[in-house]
Amino acid sequence: MANIKMNGIILSESNVGDFDKMLTMLTPGAGKISCVAKGARKPRSALLAGTQMFCFGEYLLFKGTLNYHINSVETIEVFYNIRTDLDKLKYAVHINKIVQDVTHENQNCYNILQLLLNTLYTISETDKDLDLIVSVFKLRILCYLGLTPRINACTNCKEKEKLEYFSLRDNGFKCEVCSRQDTSCIKMTESTKNAIKYVITAPSKKIFSFSLKEDSLKEFKIISKLYFNEKLEKEYKIDDII
Repeated sequence: MANIKMNGIILSESNVGDFDKMLTMLTPGAGKISCVAKGARKPRSALLAGTQMFCFGEYLLFKGTLNYHINSVETIEVFYNIRTDLDKLKYAVHINKIVQDVTHENQNCYNILQLLLNTLYTISETDKDLDLIVSVFKLRILCYLGLTPRINACTNCKEKEKLEYFSLRDNGFKCEVCSRQDTSCIKMTESTKNAIKYVITAPSKKIFSFSLKEDSLKEFKIISKLYFNEKLEKEYKIDDII
């Protein structure tokens, strides 16, 4: 088999035998793949650093019958600050769990991988509110999964003005009149509405480049969490991870 060079990030690792590792890696073109790293747990192994969870690197692989095998790796980013801060680690693992659940082999994961890297970098290198980071991540990844909220007009009557509510049931903004018939609606401030619009439409590298005052921040977090749980039909609890 010919060697394949590709970038990827390690989503999970487990020990196999005395010195080997079984890894789950997310790649832009091949999706989520399983990899064997022979001898990676040996103290002097060249694969030691590049086969840890959250390591992003350029990997030289060959494809076996069941799994990929790692020949070598050039480490690009290890997100060191996540590894030394329990709160940051807890949130990073939470995000990582979501990514593992929504990705598959032979899937184009370029956008999801880019989002994961941007999110981990923001957790690692900034002091932004961790709940805000997770909320932005959840809203944006839903867009990549084909569940983008409708934000340009009321999801019911198509009115474009006075969109003051978010409908969990109907996937987007609603006007005050239509919201009366929808018990899933959550009232929003103008700042919250603009934040949702921004996260959905902003360039990928700038999605975390905003701030909210306390009331709007609370609304944004609630809407993001409830909409995410509603669409994925599963509740992810950060405190259960670690």
